[in-house]
Amino acid sequence: MRAVVLNDHGDVDVLTLQDIPDPAPGPEEVLVEVTGSAMNRADMLQRMGLYPGPPAEFEVPGLEFAGRVTAVGPRVTSRSVGDEVMGITNGGCHAEMLTVHERQTMTIPSTVPLADAAAIPEVFMTAYDALVLQSGLASGQTALVHAGASGVGTAAIQIAKAIGARIVVTASGGKIAACQQLGADLAIDYTSSDFVDEVKAFTGGNGVDVILDVVGGDYLVRNIRCLKVQGKIIQVGVMDGSPSELPLGMLLPKRASITGTVLRSRPIEEKIAVTQAVASALLPRFEDGSLKPVIDSRYALADIAEAHTYMASNANIGKILLDIAS
Repeated sequence: MRAVVLNDHGDVDVLTLQDIPDPAPGPEEVLVEVTGSAMNRADMLQRMGLYPGPPAEFEVPGLEFAGRVTAVGPRVTSRSVGDEVMGITNGGCHAEMLTVHERQTMTIPSTVPLADAAAIPEVFMTAYDALVLQSGLASGQTALVHAGASGVGTAAIQIAKAIGARIVVTASGGKIAACQQLGADLAIDYTSSDFVDEVKAFTGGNGVDVILDVVGGDYLVRNIRCLKVQGKIIQVGVMDGSPSELPLGMLLPKRASITGTVLRSRPIEEKIAVTQAVASALLPRFEDGSLKPVIDSRYALADIAEAHTYMASNANIGKILLDIAS
């Protein structure tokens, strides 16, 4: 099969398209012919040697997939050959085939074309896990989500609205309209406005219940200022890259909490639990049209370097897809 292989780490020139052996499913795994995958910032970090993938003979990046089941292990009970599925893995999705535990797969909604389904797993699972499963966001509450036009941001907007919560997002000026069209109650242009002041005005000085942050750096102090008493910050990325100072004197009187989270390094049992929770809660909302994948652009697998370069530009609104097979 063809796969993107990292034989070294560095700039986009380390991304090579190679023929490597086809994988074989284990007893509880399915073999998937991958029709599409998608870009995530973890893929860029892995390429640069900053986010190691799982041990393997060939280092193939890629965290999410959509495709068709072509073989099943002897103990598989929930999947059959021909099923159209999507899901996340530890890596290996930027390839024509992969293996994954059967319970880490989700059925592709009938309303979503197979070619678009790879835009769903990573961002909707990340957003739902962070906002709802870990932070308890509920109807009537308010969330603040940074990078509102990113893949996770566009998923978070839709999830918040679907459960009856209010959502405030930050984005650059050219992406504000897209966030509003998805349902953001307030979209703040962080290049021209102080989001702390905007959040306080929007909430009448009360602050928000939950903050989903992918930025880090000096956003930490500002995030605490935006929190209501007993509010929660959930950190799912550190795009800023600079150190954060934790002002305990601000955190304590708010009785607030800060949680860091990732999906990739969790034990398989936890990944299965999140997958099943998301399938139960969100797949019906794709079926009724209240949720949808947001796709910015598409690249062929052979154009993987261009996809990395485009993601690094931060120009995308929603997901960058990789079309792998028809």
